Amino acid sequence: MTALTLLMIITAYLLGSISSAVLICKLWGLPDPRRDGSGNPGATNVYRIGGKLPAFLTLWFDVLKGMVPVWASYFFGIEPFFLGLIAVAACLGHIFPLYFNFRGGKAVATALGAMFPVAWEMALLLIATWLLVFRISRVSSLAALVTVSLAPFYAFWIKPQYTVPVIMISVLIVWRHQANIVRLGSGQESSFRRRDQK
Repeated sequence: MTALTLLMIITAYLLGSISSAVLICKLWGLPDPRRDGSGNPGATNVYRIGGKLPAFLTLWFDVLKGMVPVWASYFFGIEPFFLGLIAVAACLGHIFPLYFNFRGGKAVATALGAMFPVAWEMALLLIATWLLVFRISRVSSLAALVTVSLAPFYAFWIKPQYTVPVIMISVLIVWRHQANIVRLGSGQESSFRRRDQK
């Protein structure tokens, strides 16, 4: 591992640690998303708390947190395996943010952003999968879980050199959805039909 690669891994973690949801909610005078709604600082919870515009901005900045360090690293010529580790670092920053007491979100949008610079075909497949499952179920967490579960297969099919890092990201995201999995199993997970907050 070169010094540049190590620097980009650290940069990706530090950039990922910026909690878009918390900052945007503060700017809009909304409740802290870590304490309101579902308690998850992500775009879905910001939508529940504050509506479309704050949620869109949260989503956009969460995607950029993953995209920017990976894109820069790709430009610098860092090899595929380490590009994957840089993507993982950005997701770890989102999940365990240094600046926010290591209490972060689930990294779905950040992971998607990290995949765009190196595998845009796979990123589009993931978006299509999420949209399809969400359209059918109206449950954001279920759409995320199905999407990340399929991500390693998409990676192996489209960009096999990224399969191992994608598996790592998928495991991280599934692990972060433990509570959602329990609620899905019991039929208590919130949906956008009921507009309730779990």
